[in-house]
Amino acid sequence: MTQTCPFAIDPMVGDLAGETAHLRAAGPVARIELLGVPAWTITEHSVARQLLVDPRLIKDINGWSLWNSGVVTRQWPLIGMIDAGRSMFTVDGAEHRRLRIKTTQALSPRRLAELRPTIERLTAELLEDLSAAGDGGAVVDLKEVFAYPLPMRVVSELMGVDRADHPMLLDWYKAFFSLLTPQDERLRVIDEMDVYYTDLVRKKTAEPTDDLTSALILAADGGEPLTEEEVVGNLKALVAAGHETTVGLILNAVRALLTRPEQLDKVRSGDIEWKQAVEETLRWDSPVTHLLMRFATEDITIGDTVIEKGEGVVMSYRAIGRDTAVHGEDSDEFDLTRSTSNRHMTFGHGPHICPGAALSRLEAGIALPALFNRFPNLRLAVPVEEIRNLPVLTQNDLASFPVYLA
Repeated sequence: MTQTCPFAIDPMVGDLAGETAHLRAAGPVARIELLGVPAWTITEHSVARQLLVDPRLIKDINGWSLWNSGVVTRQWPLIGMIDAGRSMFTVDGAEHRRLRIKTTQALSPRRLAELRPTIERLTAELLEDLSAAGDGGAVVDLKEVFAYPLPMRVVSELMGVDRADHPMLLDWYKAFFSLLTPQDERLRVIDEMDVYYTDLVRKKTAEPTDDLTSALILAADGGEPLTEEEVVGNLKALVAAGHETTVGLILNAVRALLTRPEQLDKVRSGDIEWKQAVEETLRWDSPVTHLLMRFATEDITIGDTVIEKGEGVVMSYRAIGRDTAVHGEDSDEFDLTRSTSNRHMTFGHGPHICPGAALSRLEAGIALPALFNRFPNLRLAVPVEEIRNLPVLTQNDLASFPVYLA
């Protein structure tokens, strides 16, 4: 095996741009360390496309030698993102297709079109909240008041979750992702989420309604129904992935546009479509930095590097989005006229491509123009350099986003 010195991914996310540049320079396959645990990361677009459809890389944690040997245990802070229970996110092949198909059906283009008025209504409600928070010229946190609650409200409407439960769910996911959360507390949160979603599934089993939870429970025509554990696993992962990704997408787009007024003018005037702003943001400032993890079932050779059987592989999507072979020598620049913006891989590739990608795009495509139309003089309340990332190793998650509305 080609040995390289592992690059420690900073859990505090102190310099995301510098980290991305380092990984790009070390690629396409680089040795990294995740909170003391070694792994490989992929930073090149073509290699990622190849490996994401390679059946020799699996999602099942039992394929990980460090897990089987006891080197990694439940006390590792990132274990909940890998050993997350049985769901479409943790199995492969025919079982993955069985667990995924009803989610895909529930997020069909028809269902999303029907959901658009709901997203528009929820966006309008939150813009009212934002206006009230910024009344009199006060500084308002765009994340806390607008970008953070919107995806949770949308996914909760989709799942049939009571809005009264939103604060609790938001607190749980905040604790789950933050590396400042003690591991014992994180494990307690995981247990509480299991109880909550199990109770929800049982209620919907008894009284199904027109929502995603009920759709996952009910057997497809002639198909095998999902078990209670499988429905719970799918719901937990869908809320986590769908919520966090959309928060980052909205905030990263706003940050990019507010610091590039000439490009903001073009998109607001209609010279450039909002969907282009969404795609370029997804490429340039991906809300997912490092996606954990796949495991090699046999040795895999990439160039002169050998990923050995049982080793873990991470996809570093932010670095992949800066691949100069795909996006040109100016790939580090945010450019709304870029012709390759939609060639990013932020939502993955292959069988495990994110099933909520279209929903996230829809939410951002509604939220961004509505925000800038309502507050045309929106501006940062602090220098952009003072906007910091939360200690979330896998997500491009901002701590806060202070703005003036007028």
